[in-house]
Parts: sequence; C-alpha cells; structure tokens
Amino acid sequence: MRGSVAVIGGGVGGLAVAGGLHRAGWRVSVLERSPGLPAVGTGLGIWPSALRALDRLGLGVAARECGRVQPGGAMRRPDGSVIATLDAARIRRRHGEGVYLLSRPALLGVLAGALPAGVVRFGSPVTDPLALAGEYDVVIAADGIRSATRAAMFGDRYPLRYSGMTAWRGTVELDVPAGGETWGRGRKFGLTPQATGVTNWYAAVAADEGYRPPEGDVAALRRLFGDWHDPIPALLERVDPAGVLHHDVHLLTPLPSYVDGRMVLLGDAAHAMTPDLGQGACQALIDAVALVDALARERDVRGALARYDQQRRRPTQRMAAMAARASRLSRVRRFTGVRDLAVRAALAFGPPG
Repeated sequence: MRGSVAVIGGGVGGLAVAGGLHRAGWRVSVLERSPGLPAVGTGLGIWPSALRALDRLGLGVAARECGRVQPGGAMRRPDGSVIATLDAARIRRRHGEGVYLLSRPALLGVLAGALPAGVVRFGSPVTDPLALAGEYDVVIAADGIRSATRAAMFGDRYPLRYSGMTAWRGTVELDVPAGGETWGRGRKFGLTPQATGVTNWYAAVAADEGYRPPEGDVAALRRLFGDWHDPIPALLERVDPAGVLHHDVHLLTPLPSYVDGRMVLLGDAAHAMTPDLGQGACQALIDAVALVDALARERDVRGALARYDQQRRRPTQRMAAMAARASRLSRVRRFTGVRDLAVRAALAFGPPG
C-alpha cells in the first residue's frame, strides 16, 4: 500500500516512522513546531531491541557509530555500598549486544539524515489535527506526552497523571568509568558515560507536583546529593545552571486504542511512561517499525492501523506499568532494606532488552 502521510512531530518516533515510510514509497510530510533540530541534549539509552528497530530502518550502523556502548553499572546506596550490579556481559549474552548511549541530537541527526530535504517542515505547529485527516491518507501523531492529537481523539478522558517525582537532568564535562544509579530515601541520582569527557546525569526527588526549590535548581541538587558517594559531589560542582532541565514526571492513563479512523498515536503520545526503565525512545523506535510494517502489509489503512494497535498497545502498556512500579520503588522513604532486596531481585531477573 502507498499513499500520503502526515507525521505530527519531528522527534525520535516521528522521524523514525517518516524515514521508514519514505523508504517504502509513501509521500511523507513531517510537521514539527520547533525551528530546527536541537544542537544540545542529554543522552538516550538505546537497548538491543531498539537497535534492531534501527537496523530495520537501515540506520543501525550509523546510530552505533554515533553512540557509545555502556559498560556495566551498579545500583548503590548514598554511602557507595552496592545494592546490585547491572551486568553488561549478561545483557550481551542475552540480547546479542549491549546498550548504546546516544545524545538526543545525535540520534535525531541520524534519523533526519534518512529523509530528503523539505520532508521535515520546521516551524510548523499543528493546531487542528483533525483537519489533516481530510488532506492525507494517514495522520501519525508523534506529538509527545501532551499530544494535541490525543486530546482531539479522546478529550480529557485519559489524562496525564503525576508520578510523584520531579526530575532534573543534564550533562557535564567529566569522565566516569561506568554508569549507575544511587537510591536514597525518596530520591535517586544517576549517571552514564556519554562520550569522551562527557557524562550524562539525572536526579529525581519525591515531591509535590509543581515543586520548585526556592534556592534554585543547582543549589538544591547540591543540598540533596552533595554528600553522596563519589563522583556525585564532583559532578555537581561542574553543573552549569543554564544547562539543567527540570520538570515534573508524568505518565499517561492507559488508552483503549491508539487509533481513531485514519489517525494513529505513536511514542509518548500513545504511552508516555516514567523514565525509570530508560525505554521511552526505545519504544518509540519499535512503534515506528511496527507501523511501517503494518502499512506495508495491509491493503487498507484501517486494517493496517488495527494491526499496529493490536501489536503494540499491550506490550507498551505493560512496559509503562513496569516503569511505574520502578518509580514507586524509588520514592520509598521507609523500609529501604526491603526495597533494596526488591531491586536486587528485579536486576537478577534481567532488565528489558
């Protein structure tokens, strides 16, 4: 099947599905509200299943060349003692390769590079997604966690929910030998090597929705995490306030369908989840490949979208539920010994690939 498709949103999922459909012979337009691709951004963990999705799109080699294989890491307590380890060799044995970390700009650059000039229309916000359905054979909404298309499809029946955590993230010029997370009482700090001399970091704290520290973000981070084990204090001393992103963490109430007529949701627009398993970008890439395959195999749009919905809705909602459980564990303030046992058991079973 061939036709015309509008993709709302030029993020990871939107560019991935656009590239796949362009290769399959579709006439594709990507409508992106931002003025261009980002020049800076934090890191994205790309797990083996998502790397295979990139391979299906013909972009796996380029993505691996832009990324960095992650060494094993550990879950620690604030004093540095180990709760559990993340065995990189075990991940490679189980899934055939390890986890790569790519900066968001690098991954978006790879995805955008697969599209001819002019396909992505920057500075083109979509105010009426329903109107596009009359102009295109398929409308794919990859417009993020606050998707206007999802609101047009369902109204306010399936709202975003506050996770109970507020989060910060950024990068610093610092080398660390391995990544990992440190869990305290209702707060956690994570770091991952991104490139030579650059480390990706993030922090999260259980707090009321809308929390903004009166002393400012960097001062609050140093107050909350500055006495934790090395290299966290040294990293915090290098944080540039201008490069810190701070936002409350939300997740989406599960939807009854990702499809309405010839409109379909993809990525965070369909299944926004907490970042605890590092699966947001990964699931968007897998969504993209599934949707491209469905539109290539089925004779009609509605049949293709039904196939995609059947294939992707339950797995992504299960992943979102797993991430939400991990988020609840990280908010624990009491009985942290029991929590640590649960974390150790979960890592022993194996993270999602």
